[in-house]
Amino acid sequence: MKRIVLLAAGLVFVFHGVSLRADSSNPQTADEIERRIERVVNGLLPSGVFKNQSRYGPKTTLKERMAHYHTPGVSIAVVNNYKIEWARGFGVREHGKREPVTENTLFQAASISKPMFALAVMRLVEDGKLNLDEDVNRYLTSWKVPPNGSWQPRITLRQILSHSAGLTVHGFPGYRTTEKLPSLIDILNGSAPANTPRIEVNILPGLQARYSGGGTTLAGQAVVDVLGKPFAQIMREVLLDPVGMKHSTFDQPLPAKWAKSAATAHPSKNQPLPGKWHVYPELAPDGLWTTPSDLARAGIELQLALKGEAKSLLSAPTAMEMLTPVIETVGIGFMLDGKDKSIRFGHGGANEGFLSQMTMYKELGMGAVVMINSGEGGPMLREIERAIAREYDWPDSLTEDKKPVQLAAEVLQTFVGEYAGASGFKCAITRHGDKLFLKFGTQSPLELYPESGTKFFATALNAEVTFDRKEDGETKGLSLQQDNKSFSAERKP
Repeated sequence: MKRIVLLAAGLVFVFHGVSLRADSSNPQTADEIERRIERVVNGLLPSGVFKNQSRYGPKTTLKERMAHYHTPGVSIAVVNNYKIEWARGFGVREHGKREPVTENTLFQAASISKPMFALAVMRLVEDGKLNLDEDVNRYLTSWKVPPNGSWQPRITLRQILSHSAGLTVHGFPGYRTTEKLPSLIDILNGSAPANTPRIEVNILPGLQARYSGGGTTLAGQAVVDVLGKPFAQIMREVLLDPVGMKHSTFDQPLPAKWAKSAATAHPSKNQPLPGKWHVYPELAPDGLWTTPSDLARAGIELQLALKGEAKSLLSAPTAMEMLTPVIETVGIGFMLDGKDKSIRFGHGGANEGFLSQMTMYKELGMGAVVMINSGEGGPMLREIERAIAREYDWPDSLTEDKKPVQLAAEVLQTFVGEYAGASGFKCAITRHGDKLFLKFGTQSPLELYPESGTKFFATALNAEVTFDRKEDGETKGLSLQQDNKSFSAERKP
């Protein structure tokens, strides 16, 4: 591995575990890729506080943000043109020690385990071993979905993997390495030494999305019961080996041969977790140890499957089914965002002292995976992703500032007047030339910018105003929206 020192803004930042890739369909030299990496790590975009003007504060560096969020180590893989263009580790595996994070350093994927498990389920569906719409109790032999009184819920793998089965237990805290571990049946029953309640259905299945790690745990048990093999072995045979995820395992507790290359968890303030990390016997929802590169390989495999070019995992129809919303914005295992060519699939992960984010484009061969060994660095995941999105021109990923439209002075004049609501909200709308202002109490007038013929936004505050106009053009009233709350007022005669 090369060892590169980047000089930026007067800071020296040592990068470890360098991996650069170029291919003939997207020819780039190592120097060109290096410059892209330099722009990413020196161009993080922290969130701003005003949503209708620039959302992002001044650029900052990865080194500065790692220090700000007490994050010892970061690992990143960037996908471009259906290839891992670069993968790199930053910082150290454990605060106060010298072992560097490389591209092969293992992190806990936490809830990104769920879509990886879903990929394996879809492979088993293609093989005819599972049916997404069968009652899961038909597959379960060691445990059954419990009845609620005289009512027996019927839930399916499609519902479970889209978080629409109505199952309980959002997530799992894990266990210290010194604690006695429960069996999967203990976890499903919520019996000692399990540290979470029983998993059961308590709302109507198929009606709404409600995140349930408990459901994925149940589905994992169903797969074990059907195949009659240990869960980690199933995942190795069905997913990890076929996709080439050589630095990944679902073995928990983590065997010594893997532990020697694993990052240490840091819940807060750079403090290593006693025992280095928690153990998660809930393997399907939380048990994967992996690298950004391996997760990127799985994402690329799914992108290629959609094109009918996957090497060994899924056919195009199965991949499309997986990335089609089942309910709301949830597919089978993956969360979905965007529209048309900009649809993205991905998932986040949060175990004790580990955070991660995977984002892949459905049709464009782009994406990235970021993993960190800190519980404080959640905002930094998106800051890194935004820097990558800007460098690689990800469509519809960076929200642009709103741009005002032009309205004639006579149209603006129709909004001028005093307004009062039953809740006590009062304001005045005034016009000065081609500008409209909202006056509230003793505050200075707030300029409003037209987004449409009736909707206006502010840039000095997070506020939007929508006017209620009759067909004849007369304004009846307005509503002010700020911080997810709405205040209505009628126009005084």
